[in-house]
Amino acid sequence: MHDGKGILVTGGSGLLGGEFKKLLPAAVFPDMDEFNITNPAQMEDYLSRGRFTLILHAAAFTSPPRVDADPVQALDVNIAGTVNVVKAAIRHKLKLVYICTDYVFRGDAGNYREDDPVFPVNKYAWSKLGGECAVRLYVNSLIIRTTFGPVPFPYEKAFTDQWTSRESVVTVSRMIVALLDRNVTGVVHVGGKRKSVHEYAASLDSSRTIGKLSIKDVAFSVPVDTSLDCTRFKRIMEGEEKK
Repeated sequence: MHDGKGILVTGGSGLLGGEFKKLLPAAVFPDMDEFNITNPAQMEDYLSRGRFTLILHAAAFTSPPRVDADPVQALDVNIAGTVNVVKAAIRHKLKLVYICTDYVFRGDAGNYREDDPVFPVNKYAWSKLGGECAVRLYVNSLIIRTTFGPVPFPYEKAFTDQWTSRESVVTVSRMIVALLDRNVTGVVHVGGKRKSVHEYAASLDSSRTIGKLSIKDVAFSVPVDTSLDCTRFKRIMEGEEKK
C-alpha cells in the first residue's frame, strides 16, 4: 500500500481528504492558504519548493443545491481550478489523479461503463465534467469516477427510487489508494454493487431505521440510476490489467 511519499493532495479538509490523511501518512496536505487551486502563482511557488511525483486532486465544490445557488463558485473551483491543477501537473511532469463523480451520467440506464456517453442532469455534475474534460487533455492522468458518503448516514431519510454504487468513504478511500500503486491511466469506475440509496444507507448502520424519500420530493435534479460497472477496477486489482 502506498504511504503517500511524493504525493500532494488537494481537498485535505474534505470528507475524502480526511480518510486520505489516515491512509497516506507521508503525503502532503496543504491548506487553501498555502495551495489555493484558484491561485496559479501560489500553486507554482508551492510546487517549486517540494519534491512531488503525483497530485491527488480531491478538492471540489460538491453540493448540488449550493452549486445551483452559486454556479460561479463551481466555475472557479471545479472547472477553472482543475484547469490550473492540470497545467501545474504538466509543467512539473507529475502524475495527476482526479476524483470525479457518477453524476456525470444521465442516470436513465445504470451500470455505466467508463466509455459510456456522459450527460449530467444538474449543474454540479456539469462542473465536475468540465474538470474531467481538462484532465483528459493530459496523458499522464487517471480519472476516478466514484460516489461515497460518511459513516453513519447523515440524514434521517434516503431515496428509495435512486440507484447507486455508493460505498462508505472509508471503503472508497482504500480502493482509491490501492490504485495509486498501479501504473494506470484513463478512467476507472470505483464503487460497489448496484443498490438503492436507501439500501446503502441502511447497510451503514443496522441499529437505526432510515426513513424513505423519493427523488420527486427534492427541489434539485437527481439522476435516477448512476450505478457503475466497476469491472476495470476489479481487473486492475486482480493484476489482469497493468495500464
